[in-house]
Amino acid sequence: MTQSSVLALGGATAVLQQLQAVLALASGPCLGLSEQVAALTARFLSAPITPAATLDFEKDLRQLLDECGRLVLQSVFNHIEPEDPRDAPKHTQRDRQDYLRKNQKSPHRGGIATLFGIIGLQRCLYEPLQEARDDGQRSFAPLELCLGLVAHNATPALAERVGRLATQHTQQQLLDVLHREHHLDWSVPVLRQVTAAVSAGMAPYLRAAQQQAVCGWLSKASQSRGRRRVVLAVGRDGIMLPLRHEEHYKEGAVATISVYDRRGRRLGTVYLGEMPEAKQTTLTEELTAFVQAVLANWEGPLPRLVYLTDAGYHQTTFFKDVLAELENPRRAGERLEWLWIIDYYHAASYVSKLAEVLFSVAATRQAWARRMRRVLREEERGVIRVLHSAAQSYGKKSWSTEQEQAYQEAYNYLLTHSQEMQYSTYRRLGLPIGSGVTEAGCKVVFTQRFKQSGMTWELAGGEVILRLRLAELSGVWDEVYREYLKHQPLIRLATPLVSGAQADEKAA
Repeated sequence: MTQSSVLALGGATAVLQQLQAVLALASGPCLGLSEQVAALTARFLSAPITPAATLDFEKDLRQLLDECGRLVLQSVFNHIEPEDPRDAPKHTQRDRQDYLRKNQKSPHRGGIATLFGIIGLQRCLYEPLQEARDDGQRSFAPLELCLGLVAHNATPALAERVGRLATQHTQQQLLDVLHREHHLDWSVPVLRQVTAAVSAGMAPYLRAAQQQAVCGWLSKASQSRGRRRVVLAVGRDGIMLPLRHEEHYKEGAVATISVYDRRGRRLGTVYLGEMPEAKQTTLTEELTAFVQAVLANWEGPLPRLVYLTDAGYHQTTFFKDVLAELENPRRAGERLEWLWIIDYYHAASYVSKLAEVLFSVAATRQAWARRMRRVLREEERGVIRVLHSAAQSYGKKSWSTEQEQAYQEAYNYLLTHSQEMQYSTYRRLGLPIGSGVTEAGCKVVFTQRFKQSGMTWELAGGEVILRLRLAELSGVWDEVYREYLKHQPLIRLATPLVSGAQADEKAA
């Protein structure tokens, strides 16, 4: 046997010994688990089996397993670095700044929050050199960076759970869940810090994941069967939100981007949204950049482009000033062809408004409105037929000033937007005619979470929750969260196992 092979064998043995030592420590909490489970089971089976006893048995078992998991995590995390800190590197660098290791390990104040509860963590701490201290640089623990602790407090798994729960639950509800399911008694500031850190960490990667999702749906749609063109449908709408220190509600904004296959089936939708802002400038910029990126990255045939909204101010100006001017990414100097469809149900509401002022008898009013809504939806030039019918009845009665104003408002709305209300043609082409996806978007993005009883919001706090909800509702949470973790800053970490493996490599 050669000297190098002897050295390699010795190094491998050292690594194996280190690994066995850590595994023994990690499995220690589990050794007595079988006895505890057996005792718990015996107590359950030896008493009358009742629903209440079943509840207690399952909850006690969950607590027992959680405690075992907590002890395993604590043991493993505390044995990543060398037991003696002097075996760790004396110096390290971070952001091109030199740091010096302390000679004693330091405990993480307050412990680390995990899915199983709080664990203690002893880690090597590195202090900045004098010139860095003069610049206000603080000590740091490389182990905490490598573990990916969020807000210096929570493990990545727990932080993800907190972020997802925050999309659905109020602050107090979330604190109750953390206490009940994860044995954590967090303060409100800690909860906000972790939630804000998750939201801010995920935000830079959200748009790319949403764009990738849309391109994936376009690919699936292009492979679907049917004679119709694939459709990329864009919508936007506003919703009034309660803001703190504001006398009146302010308008937030939501946009949706959906893909329909050749049979007219919606394959998926991603959501954009912004807290209230004057002129909704940010949403306009985000939505424009999103559409441009999708069309630039999509390599298949361009889909039919549909803009499906009501005719509100922001919706109208966005179409005229932005969408209608967008350039085809494949043909320089050529504009994209967008088809603006006014939401049928919004248009139908104006038919009902006409009926309200045209007919005083309820049965006649309801019958005319029902018939005209069908004409609007199903007949060629249906909106013009509705207007002709309304005009014929217009001269048959006297009007009050209020009735005249209501009639002219409804009539002019339908007339002004008649080109965007060719519903029989849209239906023949298999195009969506209702903006229910976008209106539902306002509900799921904002109403369900932001407009519960008594709620008011700061813009910054609302932004935290909004980013999390957009990732969850768009179905891209997993991809975005892992991308966030992948881009967390790391630093070279000396561990007994790594050191032993490096010695093996040198020996080999």
